[in-house]
Amino acid sequence: MSTPQELMHAQFAQVFKIAALAWGDPAVAAARASASPQQTYVDMTTECPVKQLGDGMFRLTSMADIVAVTRNHDVVQGTTYLGSDRPAIPLGLDGPLHKQYRHMLDPVFTAKRIEPLGAQVRQLANELIDGFIAKGECDAFQDWCEPLPSIIFLSIMGLPLDQYENFHGFKNLILGNANVAAMTPEERLARSTEAVVWIQSYFNSNLDEREQEAAPRDDMIGWLLSAEFDGRRLSRTEMLDILGLLMIAGLDTVAASLGCFLSFLASHPDQRQRLLDDPTLTRSAIEELMRYESPVTEGTRVAKADIDLPSGVRVPAGSWMLISWSGANVDPAAFVDPLTVDFERKPNPHIGFASGFHRCLGSHLARLELSVALNVWHERIPHYRIAEGTELVYSGNPRAPHHLPLVWSA
Repeated sequence: MSTPQELMHAQFAQVFKIAALAWGDPAVAAARASASPQQTYVDMTTECPVKQLGDGMFRLTSMADIVAVTRNHDVVQGTTYLGSDRPAIPLGLDGPLHKQYRHMLDPVFTAKRIEPLGAQVRQLANELIDGFIAKGECDAFQDWCEPLPSIIFLSIMGLPLDQYENFHGFKNLILGNANVAAMTPEERLARSTEAVVWIQSYFNSNLDEREQEAAPRDDMIGWLLSAEFDGRRLSRTEMLDILGLLMIAGLDTVAASLGCFLSFLASHPDQRQRLLDDPTLTRSAIEELMRYESPVTEGTRVAKADIDLPSGVRVPAGSWMLISWSGANVDPAAFVDPLTVDFERKPNPHIGFASGFHRCLGSHLARLELSVALNVWHERIPHYRIAEGTELVYSGNPRAPHHLPLVWSA
């Protein structure tokens, strides 16, 4: 029987293999390396909406194909818990069991439930801006976009805020956002495994301590400790799975979105002025920028049976599918003038938060954080631009600028 560490190595090796197949596609590589990949995604979607990337791997970019696949019960998400061969909860589950877990978790993240967090987001956004506004410049991604949602996440979870650097660094290793280019495959496997071991150990220790307390605290970990599933309390395994999912989502996707959105608005002062003139446009602007920028560029699915796509292609059972949210979000068959950014676009059926059974659990929280944060930024720093001579470099998935040097009149 394989040890947990051996299973982790095998799982990361599979992730790296899928990434290598994706990067081996010239179109995907060009899109990931570009600060403005939208035209490349349009070309991929219109010229070759389904492409075989290698043995048992298909890239899907059309909206119709992707929506059909993500709503097909013969397609699974395929995620296993790191260090185990069982499906991760709830991300790796499908069918009735997945529906049960989502039924338990969804009420925690409704728009009404998370609305009170807006005041906390506003306060923190202002406090972070206080630290650099007088300088007339900052690295907006490093100084604001990353710490803001990460600190909010730690607060929601009930975790010490001084753990930010640890979680941030290990999250980057797991997702490949750290400086992994210089690492050998063996080094990256070792570092990624180390990151997961630390995170799991930390969560286990925290749960041990919290279980000894007289009453659950009013935070996410407190909720997990008192939650019931199918008439029983959650097991430690279930709690660790859910915490791991929330950590990756809470520390990365909103930060990437803020980075992409600020970069766009800094480069398009006419669009930014519309938000300054009418802040009520911010919410619809977020939907359009989520479509156009697509910070979470892609996901994966596995076919349990042969799948006949609307485009006419058959995906054989056992095949992996690289699902391009970015491609679908600029599909000319789904959007009029997909390369035009229209803050009042209606309808706007983007899938920036994914689609189907595994649609983003925290989309309401993400929308709240993005809306409040951008409004605060524009209240404090209405006129800004990217520092002269800057060439932005983006990570692949999630898509975000490594650095975003902005300047303004102090």
